[in-house]
Amino acid sequence: MARYLLRRLAFLAVSLALACVVLFVLLRMLPGDPANALTAVGASPEQIAAARRSIGSDRPLPEQFVHWFGQLASGDLGTSFVSSLPVGPEVGARLNVTVPLTLAAFVLAVLVAVPAGFTAAYKRHTWYGALLSGVSQLGIAIPVFWLGMILIAVFALNAGWLPSGGFPQDGWADPAEAFRALVLPVVTIALVMSASLIRYVRSATLDVLGSDYLRTARALGSSFGRAMWRHGLRNASVPVISILGIELASTLLGAVVVESVYALPGLGSLLATGIAQHDYPVIQGVLFVSTLAVLVIGFVADLVQRIIDPRLRGRLSGGAR
Repeated sequence: MARYLLRRLAFLAVSLALACVVLFVLLRMLPGDPANALTAVGASPEQIAAARRSIGSDRPLPEQFVHWFGQLASGDLGTSFVSSLPVGPEVGARLNVTVPLTLAAFVLAVLVAVPAGFTAAYKRHTWYGALLSGVSQLGIAIPVFWLGMILIAVFALNAGWLPSGGFPQDGWADPAEAFRALVLPVVTIALVMSASLIRYVRSATLDVLGSDYLRTARALGSSFGRAMWRHGLRNASVPVISILGIELASTLLGAVVVESVYALPGLGSLLATGIAQHDYPVIQGVLFVSTLAVLVIGFVADLVQRIIDPRLRGRLSGGAR
C-alpha cells in the first residue's frame, strides 16, 4: 500500500511539473504583449520597455520560468500584472464560488444518473427504459450555454422564482441568497453531466446483467437484489468511477462557460479576464490550480478503483502493474 501510494504521488508530482512547463511555454507562444495592458494607447517604445522591465517580461524565458516555478514551490502564485494584487488570495476567493458550484452539480448529477442509468438498462425492453436512453442521448447534444439560457428564460425571467445571474457581494455571509444564486447554474451543469453519466451507468449495468457470475449467483438461490448487491454493484462501479473522475474534472475546467452565462465571480470569469488583459500570473495561477485539481481527482479515482476491484487490489502492495 505504502509503495503504491509513493509511486503514484511521485507520478503526480512529475505530471504536475511537466504540466507547468507546457503551460508556461504555450502561454508565451500566444500573440500579444502583457506590457500593452499597462500602457496607454500610442505609448512610446521607451514606455513599453519600462513596462516590460517592471513585470519582468524582458528577461530570458528560462529565467522567467525558474522565477515562476520557485514561487510555486513556496506556495506563491505570483502578483497580477494589472492589479498588482497577489493572485493566490484572488484565486482562493473565486474558489468559494467554483468549488460549491462544481461539487453540488456533481452530486446532483450522480443522484440522477445512477438510478436512471440502472433503470434504462434493467428495463431496456420497456417504453420508459427506451425513453431514458433517448433522453440521455439528446442531453449529450445540448450545449450547456443554450440550456442555461433556456433555464434563465423559464425560471428567472418568466416565473421570477430565481435570480438570472450574479452572486451576493458578501459571498456566503448570506447562505440563503448564495444558494439561490447557484440553483440554476447547478441544475444546468447537472442536467448536461447526468445525460452522459446515464449512458455509462447503463453500459456498466448491462455488462453486469449479462455476466456469468450474476447468473451463477441467481442459480445458487440468491435473489436478484442480493446478487446485484453482493456481486454486481462492485463490478459495475469500477468503470463508472473512472468516468466520474473525468466528469468531475471536466466540470471544473468547463465552469468558465456556465459562470459566463450566469455572471458568477468564479475561476472561469477570472481566467477570461486574465486572458483578455494578457495577465500571465493570473492565467498561470488559475490554470495551475485547475491542473492540480484534475490530477488529484484522477489520483483519487485511480486509488478508489483499486480498493474496490479485487483484480487490482493486490497492486496496492506495490506489485507489477
